[in-house]
Amino acid sequence: MRRLFPVTDVTDETAAAEGVAGREWSLAELAAAYAYPEPGPEGPASWLRGNMVSTLDGAAQHEGRSQPISCPADMRVFGVLRALADAVVVGAETVRQEGYRPARARAGFAAAREAAGQGPAPAIAVVSASLDLDFSLPLFSSPLVPTLVLTGAGADPERVAAAEKAGARVVVAGEGAGVDPARAVHALAELGHTRLLTEGGPRLLGQLIAADVLDELCLTVSPMLTAGEAQRIAGGPSVTLPRRFTLSSMLEEDGFLFTRYRRA
Repeated sequence: MRRLFPVTDVTDETAAAEGVAGREWSLAELAAAYAYPEPGPEGPASWLRGNMVSTLDGAAQHEGRSQPISCPADMRVFGVLRALADAVVVGAETVRQEGYRPARARAGFAAAREAAGQGPAPAIAVVSASLDLDFSLPLFSSPLVPTLVLTGAGADPERVAAAEKAGARVVVAGEGAGVDPARAVHALAELGHTRLLTEGGPRLLGQLIAADVLDELCLTVSPMLTAGEAQRIAGGPSVTLPRRFTLSSMLEEDGFLFTRYRRA
């Protein structure tokens, strides 16, 4: 892996010594490259980052899944971003399509998570208005830390009871049936989850963008073309004015670009 941005003298010397292809970065190096902002004088503030992959022609999936357009380096970054997070926010449709499983504890991050006051693994927070979820799945039946279900106050009481019976913690984050993104971020912060990561899907990411609660986007640009009618990384209604983000860093391996953008 090579660092393409920001470019420094150290970056140039390292690239020259290692050759064009670079080397595989350690987990500690990747964790440093993707560290969350340090808490301010008033304590930690919520920081929501998204992590998505897109082909050169804008497809976020192939045949309904992101794995075919990913690569081993992308999966390493995926794992590191999870290991740094307090909670991973994901849409119900992505849970159904991708066969989501509970986050696992990683020995390489155990000491760092303990020092940061985090549990052994991030909680998975599923956003769902209908609660149309299979609560027998390992995500609900055998997580290392209890799975959270974010829903609205108008959710079906029977489905809420089914979620709680399965061991999930139901968090109300909306007045109606749906979830209000800003309220969801606030509710997670009240539970101590301020380092947030969303892995989509596109509909959820679009809602977070529209609500202006996304602080950072980690976007893997896959050197592939798919054509077809695959979704973009974010869907739903457009914003009134495009929101400007600033490039924070860019890494490269095997033609894949690992970009990190923050609020301008």
